[in-house]
Amino acid sequence: MVTMNRRVGLIAGWGEYPVTVARRLTEQGVQVCALGIRGHADPCLREICHAFRWTGITRAGLQVRFFRRHGVTRATMAGKLFKTIMFERFAWLRHLPDVTFLRYFHPHFSGAKNRNDNAMLTTFIRLFQAYGIHMLPATDFAPDLLVKQGTLTHRPLSDYQMHDIRFAWNLARQMGGLDVGQSVAVKGRAVLAVEAVEGTDECIRRAGHLCPSGGFTVVKVAKPGQDMRFDVPAIGIGTIQTMREAGGTVLAIEADKTIILGQSDLIHFANRNNIAVIALGESEINAVGNVA
Repeated sequence: MVTMNRRVGLIAGWGEYPVTVARRLTEQGVQVCALGIRGHADPCLREICHAFRWTGITRAGLQVRFFRRHGVTRATMAGKLFKTIMFERFAWLRHLPDVTFLRYFHPHFSGAKNRNDNAMLTTFIRLFQAYGIHMLPATDFAPDLLVKQGTLTHRPLSDYQMHDIRFAWNLARQMGGLDVGQSVAVKGRAVLAVEAVEGTDECIRRAGHLCPSGGFTVVKVAKPGQDMRFDVPAIGIGTIQTMREAGGTVLAIEADKTIILGQSDLIHFANRNNIAVIALGESEINAVGNVA
């Protein structure tokens, strides 16, 4: 675990993860200066953090000034960002970008043409580095949130389900390499849904809609060469609740590369609803018999 005797900046998106990171840092005696993405971050961060301010996603100049004013030279990002907001009607007017943002992200000024996750987030990190603010992985502050290898729940897995996991795992890894998404839902080695910009929960719901009989498997993995500073796979009890509602019965995640929030509550809920949750590595996947 990283311990620092100075202030750390936090850019907080949606969900429990930014709150957990902020609490872990304050427990280490670190002063957290947080920027909450409007419409995403939990307002409780205001009570946890040494300094807090709401910000729009495209207000990069405000974000830089906030961190510099508070003496922040190291920062981290945590929480989900709903990327669909970029495609809303009149998005540029609603999320009016400032000059700093345009300088790095608008093709006319920056030459940037690729809008996939890796390109956008790498540019975001480069922007802050230009102002002396270095981004660190949020998992450095809460490494225990990375799930360890093993079957987390009571329900045993059949050979049929393990073959589905291997099939979906290899597909999800390829999708991640193309920067499409991290999750794939399958049944009987038939692809039901692939995650894109909508996120894992909507991918699971779509699989449930297309497979009303249920009993399908969801696999969520990190991208090849995953940059742990951003877009790290994460699950929480909400993921399992969506699985139950949609009819999914198996969730396979990547060990040591996936954040699991509220693990004890998640496992209890999964066991109560007869949903299997397993964390695997590449060696375990490769050990599964060849797909026929």
